[in-house]
Order: sequence, then C-alpha cells, then structure tokens
Amino acid sequence: MLRIMSPTSLTRRRLLAATAALAAAPAWAQAQPARTRVRLQTDKGVIVAELADDRAPVTVANFLHYVDTGRMDGALFYRAAHAPGAPAVGFIEGGVKDPAKLFPPIAHESTLATGLKHRDGTLSMARFAPGTAAGDFTVICGEAPQMDAHPEWPGDNVGYAAFGQVIEGMEVVRAILALPTGGPALNPEMAGEMLNPPVAILAARRM
Repeated sequence: MLRIMSPTSLTRRRLLAATAALAAAPAWAQAQPARTRVRLQTDKGVIVAELADDRAPVTVANFLHYVDTGRMDGALFYRAAHAPGAPAVGFIEGGVKDPAKLFPPIAHESTLATGLKHRDGTLSMARFAPGTAAGDFTVICGEAPQMDAHPEWPGDNVGYAAFGQVIEGMEVVRAILALPTGGPALNPEMAGEMLNPPVAILAARRM
C-alpha cells in the first residue's frame, strides 16, 4: 500500500535534506554575498548592472552614492569610442559632469587587487590620473584587456577600476555605441567620439 506522507512530515524531511545538502557544500558556495543591482533607464532602453560590492567596495560605494542621492538622474552617456577597424568593439562613457554634483575623487582600486577584468559588459570608472575618478564611468563592448592593470608596461600602467557587469540590456549598450558621433570635444583626444546627440540617463535606481 502506498503511504501518503502528511504535509508536515514532508516539509520536515525536505528541510532536513536541504540542511544536509548545505552542510555538504563547499564553504565558498555557502557564503556567496548578495551583490547590488542597479537599473539605468535611458532614453534608448534599460540597462541592468550587477555591482561587485565584495571585490571593489570603494568604487561600488562611490557609484551607489551618486545613484542613491539622485545625482545620476539626468546624467548623460556622451561618448562612444570604437576600437580601430572594429565598430562594434569599444566603450560608451557617461555619468555626472556637473561640478556642483560631484563628490570627492576616490582611491583607485586596481584590477590586480580586485581580480576583475575588462570584458564585454564590464562597468569601469573613467579617470585622468589614478585617484581622480569621481562621477564618470564606462561600459565595455568586447574584450578590453588593455584597460586592466599591467605593471610590466611603462608609464601609467595601473589600469582602470572595474566594478560591475551588465546582466541585462547589452543590446542597449551596443545601440548607443553605434549612434552618430561628431559632437564638440573639449579634450582633443576625444575628437570624433562625442555622441551627437548624447543619450540621457533618465533614472538610476537600486533594484
């Protein structure tokens, strides 16, 4: 005769099985910290990014400071830089430019320290010299190992601070990268890379 277990007995057995499975799992699988996700609503679509709170805490806290205070709302994606001969590879750049809305620059978190890499969909802080990153960030299209730290290279070789990954909306990122450029560039190095018109970040919110 088939024995039908009561719901209470079945629940108890399932809980015991789940507890046993958790105990048998390796330590790294039991203690995965939750990562913050941010939703960027642009006038070209939605981009959702997962931030590496556990690996780049300084950079993530800075980005979330702009998000949580509403300073990222109304910011722009203003630049689309393409790799030579590869129009689908490069990065888009945006963020807060208004000096009145900027927080103090943050310490540089090298990819050597964080273990993060600049890959397709990586979020990374824009900067001039190391330690000058504030409210601007980039989203990578394609692989960009040249943006990682390379201590064997001469000159400024500490790379850029990667801090997150796009998990939804890479089609939006690629569409922005493909938009017309040619807007005025204050920095001669950005000539031919300024979006015309730029793309608005209508709202940025934690999920």
